[in-house]
Amino acid sequence: AMEDGLRPGARICEGDCAVLKRDDVFKAVAVLRRRKIIFEKQWFYLDNAIGHIYGTTFEVTSGGNLQPKQEVEETTTETKEAGTDNRNIVDDGKSQKLTHDDIKALKDKGIKGQEIVQQLIENSTTFRDKTEFAQDKYIKKKKKKYEAVITIVKPSTRILSTMYYAREPGKINHLRYDTLAQMLTLGNIHAGNKMIVMETCAGLVLGAVMERMGGKKGRYGSIIQMYPGGGPVRAATSCFGFPKLFFNNLHEFPLSKVDSVLSGTFSTDTLPSEPEDNALGEEESNGLTDEKQTSLQETEEESTTEAAMEINQTEEQETMDVNAEDVEFKENKEKEDKENVREKQRKQWERRKKLIETAALLREKNADGLIVASKFHPTPLLLSLLEFVAPSRPFVVYCQYKEPLLECYTKLRKRGGVINLKLSETWLRNYQVLPDRSHPKLTMSGGGGYLLSGITVVLDKGKSDSSNLEALKMEEPSSKRCKVQDLHC
Repeated sequence: AMEDGLRPGARICEGDCAVLKRDDVFKAVAVLRRRKIIFEKQWFYLDNAIGHIYGTTFEVTSGGNLQPKQEVEETTTETKEAGTDNRNIVDDGKSQKLTHDDIKALKDKGIKGQEIVQQLIENSTTFRDKTEFAQDKYIKKKKKKYEAVITIVKPSTRILSTMYYAREPGKINHLRYDTLAQMLTLGNIHAGNKMIVMETCAGLVLGAVMERMGGKKGRYGSIIQMYPGGGPVRAATSCFGFPKLFFNNLHEFPLSKVDSVLSGTFSTDTLPSEPEDNALGEEESNGLTDEKQTSLQETEEESTTEAAMEINQTEEQETMDVNAEDVEFKENKEKEDKENVREKQRKQWERRKKLIETAALLREKNADGLIVASKFHPTPLLLSLLEFVAPSRPFVVYCQYKEPLLECYTKLRKRGGVINLKLSETWLRNYQVLPDRSHPKLTMSGGGGYLLSGITVVLDKGKSDSSNLEALKMEEPSSKRCKVQDLHC
């Protein structure tokens, strides 16, 4: 089962990756001191949250400080006065006596959100005439607006997939959280597996597989991540907050080299271009790159001020020191260049070594499963990557649209070597569950994508396509036989 991010006893530490939650809105952040966080039109600092247990709810007080929220028991001694229906209530905007300026003045005085909501209720001319349900709805709406309450939870697959689907679905190819859960189940992902993962979902699927295979405490089994381009993108993977040891058994391999491994001509001479610095830690708008950006801005500002100071120096000093500076500058530059070359060579050598190790793992052709969730057409990917999977192992392919998967299904049936092929789509509907008013939510997801799953078997390469066709003709009834013939025309 997917974890819910509320682990008992886990405490918020500096440097952690945490998720801020307000109602159904999530945001991933790095826990750092004296760093301004903006979330749901609120700004605050996470300093006071450090040391508290994950799952704690905080209130934002003056100066952007977080204070643990005290649980206040609602007094239900007096019966609320409510109307029988809302037919006589007209939304003309004149029912609230408090103006925008009055509310702003209350906020400036430091009055808590709870008290502001109470004042709004008292100053509303139509509140008593509303039905009990409408009153609850009004209070809930005003609390959301004026009570700055934030819960800090530990990242998990469920939370991060919900966050990405709500905030940036394009980054994860519109992979809905229930579809991701289906992928993990159909792929039979568990500790001790040797998995091949090919995804372009910002590292969310990779993180989900890593979490399912080893949990937060240890790493069991190994994962080979296939990537297109210069290097793998693991923006969402970094949000999980896995320890560094966790990545020891995570291997990466470029898609461009897959054919050479299959044909036995693999070499590391023609390496793909060096991965960019931001490729591994590239972050979306979930707040983890703000720190890097500010530090870059600071260094730029420092360099410009230094340049201005140098210009202000007198010309006489410049002419006196210019020769000495030139010699020193040249020497330093040569040293730096040599160090940079050495560092680059060392990195390239390490990368080649890892590539050779990963190629050897692939050549074993004994992977326990294959997960594909990418923006590329699934057919060529699947046909080549299935070569590395052992027989009697599951594979799952995700695609936002069903047409590419239909083509893939047809090609796999023709090729053979797979059984139990299924093309599926999960249907999701959220329900509001409240006393006397449980009903489906007005908004629901239009589609969470499609999955093609199956199990590998030993492919008998002796049989040709024609012999397979003959066998099909013998087995299938006449109505289906026509369809098969049409298919192979």
